[in-house]
Amino acid sequence: EVWAQDLDPLLSKRLSVPKNHDESSFARYEGLDVEDVRVLAYTQPKLVKGVPKKVPDMMELRIGGGSIDERIQYAKSILGTEVGINDFAAEGGFVDVIAVTKGKGFQGVTKRFGVKLLSHKNSKHRRGIGNLGPKRPGYVRGTVPGSGQLGYHQRTEFNKQLMKIGTEGAEITPKGGFLNYGDVANTYVLVHGSVPGPTKRLVRFRDPARLPKKADTEAVNITYISTESKQGA
Repeated sequence: EVWAQDLDPLLSKRLSVPKNHDESSFARYEGLDVEDVRVLAYTQPKLVKGVPKKVPDMMELRIGGGSIDERIQYAKSILGTEVGINDFAAEGGFVDVIAVTKGKGFQGVTKRFGVKLLSHKNSKHRRGIGNLGPKRPGYVRGTVPGSGQLGYHQRTEFNKQLMKIGTEGAEITPKGGFLNYGDVANTYVLVHGSVPGPTKRLVRFRDPARLPKKADTEAVNITYISTESKQGA
């Protein structure tokens, strides 16, 4: 069932979209014992300049705050509409940033865990571990460093402060554009701190789950933003 109207035609590349939108079927769920309210949302990569991706990403978003009836009414009010950063956050506030980190491929223990290099006189290898552990127990423990996948994992950065939310990308775009991205032509967010992942990768924001009690949520006064060229950096 799909209750929203005027869906993006490109959404059909992600899933099979029903042709009939029967909003009256929503009444079947009214009055039921509901514990939580969630909505399905999709991105609009076609609106972002410099990103070649056109197929939307889908995600499930939880509606929080208020009673269950208020959440249901709010979920109905945003069906088929565009939800932006200004709808749940403000300048000076804090968010949690969720993204997939840069992929490094299959790597050894030295790069993956920072294991110290063995002596140059070692007969077998230097960029490895000395042994796999004691004789008993008769298996290799999970704490022993080993080769494997490095990067390309979903990670969450907690309590990132929103320094600025703007709509004019020319305010922050450096001369020649950002490296591997280009010019910013849409709504942008300046975040204090690092963000996981490479350029052009999807980044999700959510309300902070571990916000400190003494966190300062007042709007930040930014006096200068450098727009010097980043080319060749």
